[in-house]
Amino acid sequence: MTAYRDLSREELLLLKNDLEEQFQEVKAKGLNLDMSRGKPSAAQLDLAMGMMDVLNSETDLRCMEGVDCRNYGVLDGIGEIKQLLADLIEVPKDNIVVFGNSSLNVMYDTVARSMTHGVMGSTPWCKLDKVKFLCPVPGYDRHFAITEHFGIEMINVPMTDDGPDMDVVEKLVAEDEAIKGIWCVPKYSNPQGITYSDETVHRFAKLQPAAKDFRIYWDNAYNIHHLYDDKQDYLIEILMECKKAGNEDMVYKFCSTSKVSFPGSGIAAIAASDANLVDIRNQMKIQTIGHDKLNQLRHVRFYKNIHGMVEHMKLHAEILRPKFETVLNTLERELGGLEIGSWLRPRGGYFISFDSMEGCAKAIVAKAKEAGLIMTPAGATFPYGKDPKDTNIRIAPSYPTPEELAVATEIFVLSVKLVSIEKLLNA
Repeated sequence: MTAYRDLSREELLLLKNDLEEQFQEVKAKGLNLDMSRGKPSAAQLDLAMGMMDVLNSETDLRCMEGVDCRNYGVLDGIGEIKQLLADLIEVPKDNIVVFGNSSLNVMYDTVARSMTHGVMGSTPWCKLDKVKFLCPVPGYDRHFAITEHFGIEMINVPMTDDGPDMDVVEKLVAEDEAIKGIWCVPKYSNPQGITYSDETVHRFAKLQPAAKDFRIYWDNAYNIHHLYDDKQDYLIEILMECKKAGNEDMVYKFCSTSKVSFPGSGIAAIAASDANLVDIRNQMKIQTIGHDKLNQLRHVRFYKNIHGMVEHMKLHAEILRPKFETVLNTLERELGGLEIGSWLRPRGGYFISFDSMEGCAKAIVAKAKEAGLIMTPAGATFPYGKDPKDTNIRIAPSYPTPEELAVATEIFVLSVKLVSIEKLLNA
């Protein structure tokens, strides 16, 4: 294909007219398609329906500690679910605390606790003049929403193919005591699908922050969310690396089964050092007598162990893989060589990250909406919703049916082409 930049003005105008006709034909269909969030499809949710049957009125509802799971007790998770989630994120069972259904809730609580009570005896953040967080970009909008909610200043850190630019991270945390944390999605990152390299993880573990209460917020949301059996990314376990580097207290590691079992009805947990967990449990004693042990028991009885969970995720991959390939193959077929966009081909996770020509992302999302396709707002993958170059668009292929996804992707590439031509014509 000839790059759009190499076409004459007359050629661009002819192409624009042809594309406008195609766009109007699609628009006339009155479609209502949604690629805005990474929600599992109904077919994926159906995979866990057997979980509804593992507990009934005849079931023994005692956990391994002998506690009746219908009653009060067991503050930080029954032993069986601790073992399952510990195996999920590759940490010792004693270093995990189980919460309710949402890892986002756990992250919010962790920031809130730091604001009001400090971190392991340090000054509560609310009493400091300034609190800052590092934010690898593009990144997860809901992470950024938490820190924005608490009035924490967010600093962009560019992502590379190996993860966050560690030269930037090391320099900033060493120089500024006001920097108290960094958001990370280290495996199949949201939205790019990048997995942090061995060197990146090693450098994280060896950070020398100016703030003793600095913490790495390691959101390991997609640890077993592979798309392929034979092409899977590997991530070094951060808790052990920090311990080996003498920084065992520096990381909070979060996980959940939201995209394994049922979003909104899964199990979330935090893993951290012994000292960090003492701090966390002290708050939990005030906050709750214990989370939903019946749901914990339900998950364990259904999956049995980590091997059962891994096999279950292969079924998810069978549903997700064709959807990702539909989008990626369409992007390659329709946009490859035109030099009006770039994208990564992830091996797992829930998103595809697309970078348009500079200054075009918002217009592309708006154009797609005209034809009935709702996408994540342009800029959402940056703090404060402000993408400095207005280039990044997050594509979420999971929720639409395969048929809807094919149409949605065609609308997207049409929108990219039209907006890009308009940009070049006005240059």
